[in-house]
Formats: sequence, structure tokens, C-alpha cells
Amino acid sequence: MEARFPAEVASVLTKSGWFPGRKRLDRAEEWAEALDGYASPEGHRHTVFPAAVEAWAEFGDVTVSLEGAGAQVARTSFVIDPLRGLHQPRTLADLGRALELPVCPLGEEREAQALLAIDAVGRVYSLDHTGEWFLGHSMDQALTTLISGLRAERLRFLTDAL
Repeated sequence: MEARFPAEVASVLTKSGWFPGRKRLDRAEEWAEALDGYASPEGHRHTVFPAAVEAWAEFGDVTVSLEGAGAQVARTSFVIDPLRGLHQPRTLADLGRALELPVCPLGEEREAQALLAIDAVGRVYSLDHTGEWFLGHSMDQALTTLISGLRAERLRFLTDAL
């Protein structure tokens, strides 16, 4: 049977509070309720969906503190806590329109310099002042990208070319 994560990634996650079979559904539901109940002053709201709740239940409150060289880029710290994106429903709605899928907050990277987000099919992104970055087709891939210091792919939209 193939391991779910590379050994280094599994070790870092374990040291950060994750373990196989971890399911904190009560905490995930609290986050879902808080996000669902929030509206920005302009009236923008979050969309909560099963892929986000599943990711929060398994990885929520996991804080990874890494620095230094990774395989391709410098590794940075991150935390899985969707309330870090509570005040970003418009930003996430804009990304969702571009992707043609709802997007929900997942956490933050680099001490609030980037917002982590997940879409309705479970793909993970990082949004910062330079653009939107694709981290992986699943939480497992995204966590491996972040922890291993793999290069994320910049999203390109038609509007980028204008």
C-alpha cells in the first residue's frame, strides 16, 4: 500500500497535530456556521460546501511552522483556519467566478501574507498580492506542495492577458 504523504510531509503534519483518521466535525461545523452567518458591509457572503467542511474537519487548526529551502522554493509557515479568511468573501467570490466554482477560505500562509482557499471539488489555492496560485488538486497535494517547498502554478485568466 502506498503512503498517503511522503515521509517528510507526514512527519511535519504529525508534529503539527494531524494524524490519520482525524475528524473534528464539531469544529468544522462551528466554522461553517460562522462563515455562513457573515456578510461583508457590501453584502458579500461566503459559500460553504462539503469539500471545505471535510478539509476543515481533518486539517483544521493544524499550524505548520517551516522556513528555509524547499525542493524548489522557500518553505513558509501556514495554518488551516477558515476564519482567517472571514472578511474576504468578495475576494473569494471573484476567484470563484473566474474558476466557475464556489471557493471558500481554508487558512493563511506566511503570517497573513497569503490567503489559502479551497474550491467545491477540493482543489486548493493561495492568493497573495502577486496573484492566485494553484497548490494542488486535493488537500494532500496542496499540503505536500507547501511542506516540501514545491513551486505552485500561477493561475492565468483571460483578463490577465488584457
